[in-house]
Amino acid sequence: MFLSRPGTKDRSAKPDLKAMQDNIDEGQLRIRLYNEADGTPITNARVTITYTGGPQDTIEELTSDSSGIVEPVTLRTPPLEYSMQPQDRQPYAEYSAIVQADGFREIEVSGIEVMSGQFSEQPIQMEAYDAPRPAENNIVIGPHTLYGDYPPKIPEEEVKTVNESGEIVLSRVVIPEYVVVHDGPPSDAGARDYYVRYRDYIKNVASSEIYATWPDATIRANVLAIMSFTLNRVYTEWYRGI
Repeated sequence: MFLSRPGTKDRSAKPDLKAMQDNIDEGQLRIRLYNEADGTPITNARVTITYTGGPQDTIEELTSDSSGIVEPVTLRTPPLEYSMQPQDRQPYAEYSAIVQADGFREIEVSGIEVMSGQFSEQPIQMEAYDAPRPAENNIVIGPHTLYGDYPPKIPEEEVKTVNESGEIVLSRVVIPEYVVVHDGPPSDAGARDYYVRYRDYIKNVASSEIYATWPDATIRANVLAIMSFTLNRVYTEWYRGI
């Protein structure tokens, strides 16, 4: 399964004061920290929560426990009705988490979305100081698909021409443990590939295409559609050889 990285807003600007004034509701945010190399939790890490775009305005300073979990913090959000129908007003608040831990590279994740009445969890993987690959110490989460201004989806042929011999359609439907996320269009062979657990991939796609405030039946219908599309691409090996 291949995705393009979404566009981003200018995070260097001051937070939108009008949007902050609209933050009359509340939601919760929990940070979960783990080691990028082996998945073990990171304990006693120092986590600073700020408004995205306003890193000098500290909201909370917290410490991770033995499970790498930071105690949930209650944060201000726009009112619930902003997410219940299409409109120009941003339906979620954006926060940043700056994380420091002994033996690990400092990392900042900005653009974390928190919505009215919802519990959000942001997993953050940290790299050791001596990690071999270049540091990724400033991760920006782009605007939500329903709110941001994105180009249209790259069109795909309904029927794919096969130019090679061999089995293309798998002998049975399988639910994979991992899917490959291509950080760019399928035609970009130089873009990086990420192996993501199937269940995490489905959760990530759902959280970026629908709002958690929607009715339960609406969320279930959308998640089933996402799962169906993903398994179709896996079952037919749609992106084989790319």
